[in-house]
Amino acid sequence: MRFYKVIILVLSLTGVLDSHAQLLPVDSSFSKPKFIAVGTGIVAGATLSIAALNKLWYSDFPKDEWHTFNDNKEWLQMDKVGHSSTTFMLSRMGYDLFRFSGLDAKRSIWISGIGSFVYMGSIEILDGYSQDWGFSWGDITANGIGSALFVSQQLLWNDTRIKLKYSFHTTSYAQQRPDLLGESIGQQMLKDYNGQTYWVDINIHSFLNKESKFPRWLNLSLGYGAEGMLGAFENAYPYNSTERYRQYYLSFDIDFMRIPTHSKLLKSLFTILSFVKTPLPTLEFSQNKMTFHPLYF
Repeated sequence: MRFYKVIILVLSLTGVLDSHAQLLPVDSSFSKPKFIAVGTGIVAGATLSIAALNKLWYSDFPKDEWHTFNDNKEWLQMDKVGHSSTTFMLSRMGYDLFRFSGLDAKRSIWISGIGSFVYMGSIEILDGYSQDWGFSWGDITANGIGSALFVSQQLLWNDTRIKLKYSFHTTSYAQQRPDLLGESIGQQMLKDYNGQTYWVDINIHSFLNKESKFPRWLNLSLGYGAEGMLGAFENAYPYNSTERYRQYYLSFDIDFMRIPTHSKLLKSLFTILSFVKTPLPTLEFSQNKMTFHPLYF
């Protein structure tokens, strides 16, 4: 899947809608009109975004009979981690919106989790009819992991103790292949996997006793990235001398959603920031060595 095209639609909806959902109180009583309004809005938004993607992106490429495509080795699996993170974010957004409508927690969990998986899967179906690509079982699996991570935590703890986050920094690789990795910073944030890092954020306090003095807002953060990628599957000539390698990170993060505030502006800002890793000191493990970054993003 051309993941950077999808994430433009998904993250814009996630950041805006979920920030508003967090400002709205959870209704203790079910409201049918409110539920219909929320459900209609979600379905309409999803339908319009799929239609726009099909019109603006897939219409420029030749169609074919439905087929599959094995892209599991692309970008050292960075795009797969991106799929999981995006589906996780959509599940969180949907849950907040349905809880606002007064729908009970359990049904909100399942509807948002399954709905986000179906939405991302519908994009895979479009890929299946594209001559240049195809339906990816790897992408579908990654989508399922992201959705399952959200659903399982809510069912087990009624809390999101483990979150998936994103960060980005510019790289020199985009200058070598701007056609593939992006010309502007905005394009590179979506297309240059060399500069992207995906994080598993673990809230330590939630696993300790309630009386623990450990800061509620401080998370342990484990990151994954990759560099040296000047092609999807391999670095073809004249870039074949550049080594492709994986990166693993150890850091901390700030969980803004666990910082109490009565300010609606701060709540909205904290919600948007909750999808992005905070720049903090970080250890990097790659190429058989350890590197310390005073501030990594």
